Amino acid sequence: MPRDELRKPLRKRSLRERLLSRRPSLFALAAMSLVAVFLAGGTWLLTTPRPLAGEPVVVAAIPPVAELATASTSLTGETDEAVEEEDAPAENVEAVIDQSAAEIKVFDQAAPERQEYQDEAIVFIAPSRPLASAPIADVTETTDAGPLPRVSEEGRKPFNVYAQATPLSVSSSSRPKIAIVLGGMGLNAKLTAKAVDALPGDVTLGFAPYGENLQEQVNRARAEGHEIMLQVPMEPVGFPAANPGPKTLMSDASPQENVEALRWHMSRFAGYSGITNYMGARLLMSEEALKPVLAEVRARGLVYLEDATVNLSVSPKVVEQVRLPMQRAQMVIDAEPTAPAIAEALQRLEQEAIRNGSAIATGSGLEVTIETVAEWAKTLQEKGILLVPLSAAYKGRAT
Repeated sequence: MPRDELRKPLRKRSLRERLLSRRPSLFALAAMSLVAVFLAGGTWLLTTPRPLAGEPVVVAAIPPVAELATASTSLTGETDEAVEEEDAPAENVEAVIDQSAAEIKVFDQAAPERQEYQDEAIVFIAPSRPLASAPIADVTETTDAGPLPRVSEEGRKPFNVYAQATPLSVSSSSRPKIAIVLGGMGLNAKLTAKAVDALPGDVTLGFAPYGENLQEQVNRARAEGHEIMLQVPMEPVGFPAANPGPKTLMSDASPQENVEALRWHMSRFAGYSGITNYMGARLLMSEEALKPVLAEVRARGLVYLEDATVNLSVSPKVVEQVRLPMQRAQMVIDAEPTAPAIAEALQRLEQEAIRNGSAIATGSGLEVTIETVAEWAKTLQEKGILLVPLSAAYKGRAT
């Protein structure tokens, strides 16, 4: 309290006067209030749980979708960890059942209602889903000739380990599905590199066993998401004038000779989920010669694809006997290797997929085939058609 000592006599100040003279200034009060606010806020931040702190959060409204029929459908009551997501049995299904492991090679052949997939939410697929480099020790048998696929001690099969995983949104979709396998990879490094770079990862690549640096090329393809099949040369009609290559599997060879030749081809590289024939019209008509070959394929934990170049084949009968998962392609897209002819074949393939729910085609690693398929693949989304790896034809694989 201000005083004028010269005008007022000295006296003892009252208690009220002494307290008022010691009150803090307005600045001090403001500073103390600010400190208190900071202390209270810091205490609240430290004691309040915030599980999503620092995490980006996106909220999206998803409209309800009607139940969809899956294109990969289980045929038995058995299930394993790879087929738990599958639906009830469907009619008119091409399939071969591995009863010991409940592995099923299926594409539902019932034609989907086109309105169903037009009404679906958009299915998003990453442009590249890298696969691990091969060989993977758990499913590899090391031999002097090279790595051989094997079923692991825990029962894991090379097919399951090396195959591309198909997202659940794709495997459960009722949209038509197309799988394409382009073979002849590894023989021409330049064309192989072009196929790896230009084609979507869901195009499966078939590697011949005769190229150089095959493992390096295979791993580069797998890094871009391409599933791999091994092309095995088989005796054609007209052999030896038509000769697929060294160590061709022959119809008149002993079972041991053919199995040894098959193992040689298998040992050229690792990372494939199954084998497919290269030629083989004569061998595929001999049940006696084919049975030990396909039995070895099954024992190695692989699947079998037969292309559309062979009209007469006993393989459907043999795979039932050895319980080997098998699929057969509906067409060869570059039987006439010109861009217009390939484009026309791809149109027929689309119609096949729309009619039956799925379709498989094979082709060669020719430059014209690679370029035509790459351009065609860009049009599939607007057509409501899904491009899938070959393994999706054998069983559903959910990520």
